[in-house]
Amino acid sequence: MKALFVNENIGGHVTVHHHLRTTLAEHDDLEVEFVDVPTRSGLRRAFGVRIPGLAAHDLDLQPLRAQLAAAAWVRRRVSPIVGDIDVMHVYTQNAALLSAGLLGSVPTVVTVDSTNLLNSTRLPYREPTRFTARMARVGMPLERRVFRSATRVVANSEWVADSLRRSYGVDDSKIEVFPFGIVAPDLSGPAPGTADDVPTLVFVGRQLDRKGGRRLLQLHQEHLVGRARLVLVTGDAVDPAPDVSVVNHLVPGDPRLWDILRAASIFVFPSAIDQAPNAVIEAMAAGLPVIGVATAALPEMVRHGETGMLIGRDDPDEVLLAAIEGLVAGRDTRLAFGRAARQRFEERYDATVSTARLVSILDEVAR
Repeated sequence: MKALFVNENIGGHVTVHHHLRTTLAEHDDLEVEFVDVPTRSGLRRAFGVRIPGLAAHDLDLQPLRAQLAAAAWVRRRVSPIVGDIDVMHVYTQNAALLSAGLLGSVPTVVTVDSTNLLNSTRLPYREPTRFTARMARVGMPLERRVFRSATRVVANSEWVADSLRRSYGVDDSKIEVFPFGIVAPDLSGPAPGTADDVPTLVFVGRQLDRKGGRRLLQLHQEHLVGRARLVLVTGDAVDPAPDVSVVNHLVPGDPRLWDILRAASIFVFPSAIDQAPNAVIEAMAAGLPVIGVATAALPEMVRHGETGMLIGRDDPDEVLLAAIEGLVAGRDTRLAFGRAARQRFEERYDATVSTARLVSILDEVAR
C-alpha cells in the first residue's frame, strides 16, 4: 500500500510527524511519501502578516490567512501525486483547507488535534478578544468541506471529537478517537527523582507567561524555597533565584530532556491554553506525576488522583500551591502516581501503539 502523509508542520506538529516517521518505518507493507509544509517565507509570510490596529482586536483574520497560504502550497504540491497513491493522511485539516476536491478523489484520513473554533482562544501569540469567536467562524465552511471529503476523521481527543460533532456536524460514524503518541526510551517505573527527600519540580514550556511558568516560579519563591527545587526548561530569560535552575537551549527531540525529567520528582504544567501537550506525555513516559489544569484534553491525559493532580482553569494560586505541596510532602503518593503515569503512557501514548492503529485505519479505508 502506497501512502502519502501531508503535515501542516507548525509547532508541535513537527514533533508529531517525527514520531510518526520513526514508527512507520516498522511497517514493511507500507510505502510512504511525506509532504511537509515548509517554513513560511516570501509571499506566504507576507500573506499571513498581522495588520496593525485590526490585530489588536483580533479582526485581521491572521490565523486563517496564514492557513490558507499554507493550504495553497499543499494543493499545488499534492495535486500531481494523488493519482499514484492508495491512501492519503493529512495532519491537520488546515493543510487541506483548499484541497477538499483532492481529498474526495482518493481514500483519505484527516487527523485533527484541534478545531479552529477551539483553537481560536488558545493561540500562544495572540490574546483573544470579544471578536475572536466571530472571526473563528469565518473559516469553518472550509473546515467542514475537508471533513465531508475525508473518508475518516481521527480526533486526537474526545474533547476534539465533541467539537467535530457539535460545531461542525461530522457524523459520529466517521470519527475515530485516539491520541497520537511519542517515541520514548525504555524508562519503565517511576523516575529516580520521585523518591528524593527534597523533591525537584520541573516545568517545560517555551513561553513562561502564557503557559503558567511565571506563576509557578512566583509560588516557588514565596512558599517552597528550601522545601523543593525548581527546574524551568524554557526559551525565556529568567533572573537568578534561590533553588531555581533554568535550561534555555533544548530543541524538540533533544535527548537531554529525558535526563532532566528522570532527575525530577514532579512535573508541574499550569498552562490554561495548551490542548494536549507533548510535554505532559513526555513527563508521563519518564514516570513523573503531573500537576496540570483541567482544560481541553488534559483531563483525558492525566487521571486526577491516580497519575497526578488537576486544578480548575480559574482556581486561585492557593489551589495550585496545595496540589504541589501535597506531592512535595507525599513521597509515597509521588511514587504511586509516577508508576501509574508510566503505565498510562505505555497503554495510550506510546507511538508504536497509536501508529499501528492509524495504519490499520489507512488500510481499511484504502480497501
